[in-house]
Parts: sequence; structure tokens; C-alpha cells
Amino acid sequence: MTTARVVPVTTEMDGDELDAADAWHLGRRIGLRRLALDSFVRFRYADGFSHSRALAFQMALGVVPFLLALSGLAAGIDQRRPARVLAKTIEMVSPGGGAHDALAAAVSGRQSSDRASDIALSVGLVFSVLSMTTAMAQIERGTNRIYGIGRDRRAVLKYGRALVLTALLAVPVGLTFLLLVAGGSFAAAMQDEYGWSDTVALAWNIGRWPCGLILLVLTIAVLLDHAPRRRQPALSWLALGAGIAVTLSMLATAGLAAYVHLSGSFGATYGPLGGMFALLLWSLLSSIALFAGAAVSAQLEFLRAGQRTPVLEDPGPPPTHTVDG
Repeated sequence: MTTARVVPVTTEMDGDELDAADAWHLGRRIGLRRLALDSFVRFRYADGFSHSRALAFQMALGVVPFLLALSGLAAGIDQRRPARVLAKTIEMVSPGGGAHDALAAAVSGRQSSDRASDIALSVGLVFSVLSMTTAMAQIERGTNRIYGIGRDRRAVLKYGRALVLTALLAVPVGLTFLLLVAGGSFAAAMQDEYGWSDTVALAWNIGRWPCGLILLVLTIAVLLDHAPRRRQPALSWLALGAGIAVTLSMLATAGLAAYVHLSGSFGATYGPLGGMFALLLWSLLSSIALFAGAAVSAQLEFLRAGQRTPVLEDPGPPPTHTVDG
């Protein structure tokens, strides 16, 4: 349910395709403070926090089987050095403390077989694709409510479209994961196995951030373009909201990492499950950032159409009737 007002499709009003320049000039004319407040109001009245919690759950369900699939891939690679690079990278980014022994044994061949690695790869991929497809459908639901759209696409079209988006965005999402999340671990593994010099590792660790952030902004812009049940402006217009989503997500990730590493209570409280709880918190903060960026794009287009109040007017309490006598 949403009480956010419907965003008019302004590209059909004047026939022009809205781009980044339009978004920038409109944002400056409106003012950042007003845009931020109105976007938050739209996000809140579209029940953005509930949609973020649902998306975070599906994201967490997708990450764990994805790492399981990578573990099966590492065990199934014939070449030892690439397998060890993949295994060490997964080990350092996996939540929970049991990944090291399992991966080491898998790569060395002490407890795995080709059949076991194939099962891990196939089962992990199937559950990861199912979870991410459901997550894509949840993104459609959440962005529809943010744009004031009360109904999603029909179930077959909704989940079919979500599956196609999952397949199309799998490569950029995987590259983004490698660059932004596993990049440092990958560089350390390459130093151990292939003898990367400190200079090469430093160049990788510096260059992966701008490349990963640009790729992530483009991926989110594509997602915001195809998820809602409406005609969207150009990708460059949506890139503003995508950039805000990435910025908020990076700030939240940095804050969460600082809290986990500097606070001794986190590890003491959750013990070996600390990695899983950190994953859940990160998923929730990233989901909130995604829908907040969508709210900014929606509110900008709403204001360009000449509208002002981002939510429906409160009709007030129902009238009470009294019976005389």
C-alpha cells in the first residue's frame, strides 16, 4: 500500500527525454534541502522501510548460496593456482568462520569429488538465482509504491521480467562484487599465488574503486529504468538517484565496518554468527539506500511536472453521526 502521490510521466508531456542536465538544473533550482526532505517523505509514505526489510532478506538469501556456488566452482577447477585464488578470496569475504577448512579441503581434494563440487555449484546457483529473482520482484514492488503506483505487473510478467533482469545484470553485479567487496581479498590472493608485486596490488586497489562505483551507478540506473511499471526518463536522469543510492550505501557500509571492527561488543555478542548478522545489517542499509535513491529520482520528476505535495492529503477522521432522541 502507498499514500505517495502518483508521479506523472513527464516525458510524454513535452516529448523530450529527460537527461542528467535537466535533473541537475532542477535540483539546484529546488534546493538540496527541500529535495531531500520531500524525497524522504515520499519514501516514508510509500512504506519504504518495509520494502527495504523485505529486499534485505532476499539479498541475504541470495549472497550465501552465491558463495556456495563459488565454493563448488573453486573445488571443480582443474588448475590449482586459479582454484586457490578463488578459494582464498571466498574465504576472506564469506560470513561465518567455517569457510576456511571447507575450502582448503575442497581445493586440496581431501574431502571433495567432482560430483560434490558439481552439486555445490548447481545447488548454489539455483537458490541464488531464485533468491535474486524474488529480490528483483521486490524492487519492482518497492519502486512502484515510491512512484505512487498501487499495482504491480501481473505475476507471470512480474517474475518473468525479474528473472530476465537477474540474468542480464548478473555479470555487472558480479564484477561490482569483485571490485568493491572482494577486491582487496582478490589482490592478496593474487600476491600469494601469482606473485603480484606491491605496486601492482596497490594499482589494483586504487583503480578498482572508481571502476566499481561507476559500474554500480550504471547498474542501479538500469534497474531503476526497468523495474517500475511506468515509462522512465533517460538513464542519465536516473543516474542522479543511483549515485545518491551508491553514496548512501558506501557511507552506511563504512559506518558498519567501523562499528564491527572498533566495537568489541559486536563479536562478543554474536560470536561465530557475527558475519551473518553483519551481512543482514549491510543488506538492510543497502536496501534503504536503493529505495532512497529511487525516491529522489521520483520526486525530481514529480516536481518537474509542477506538483508540490508528495503525499495524498489526509482526509481526516470519518464524520460521526448522532441520533437525536
